[in-house]
Amino acid sequence: MIKAYYRPKDLAEALEILSRTDGEYRPLGGGVTLSQMSAQTISVVDLQSLGLNSLTQEGQFLQIGATTTLASLANLDYLQPGLKSAIRLEANQNLRQQATVAGTLVSSGGRSTFGAALLALDALLHWLPVDQDQALGEWFALRQPPVNALFINRVQIPLNASLAFDTIGRTPDDLPVICTAVAKWPSGRTRITLGGFGSAPILALDAPELGGAEAAVRDALSRAADPWASAEYRQEAGTRLVLRLMGQEQAV
Repeated sequence: MIKAYYRPKDLAEALEILSRTDGEYRPLGGGVTLSQMSAQTISVVDLQSLGLNSLTQEGQFLQIGATTTLASLANLDYLQPGLKSAIRLEANQNLRQQATVAGTLVSSGGRSTFGAALLALDALLHWLPVDQDQALGEWFALRQPPVNALFINRVQIPLNASLAFDTIGRTPDDLPVICTAVAKWPSGRTRITLGGFGSAPILALDAPELGGAEAAVRDALSRAADPWASAEYRQEAGTRLVLRLMGQEQAV
């Protein structure tokens, strides 16, 4: 139940409201979605007026404002094609116009294609007011922000890493039964992530090179059974997807 709605005009006002101790205050647009909110009485702090929707290239990194919509991110010319594909599969066109990057990430379940893609890219969540980065993988594992952190103001991803992404679902536009993302850096570092099951996408491999990828994927999927698919099916399908994507990465 929503007790009160706030729309602060600047960062200082937002931090002041979120720091109050007379109730439960939760950010909207940079940290949590309404669908996540429990039955308890809460006050919502809408971050839309704080100008956190910018897209800024800083060297080899892209700084993504927390309230940037998925549609705006997908329209970026120099964004990795694999990431664009993952965004298109995350939600339909109307929802992509509304869903924010940070809100989507913090509420991502295991079938989130966007979450799987950004986990492969080793995305960082930047929290205020502690001015601290948190790896997306840590967020997925703990679902807890850093101590004294109140909300995310930006997400960082590398631009010098290539990303290949693929998925298998009941239909081409359906939520995935299995999805895979392979990110590769110029140094040879490779990260492979898997999604389509569980509470969050998972990391199967983070290594200086591609060696051992197939075994790592099979091991990561050994307990990935649910009503949608068996672990054995996901092992076979996931391995095929990863081998295909690794071929694409090696050709880059």
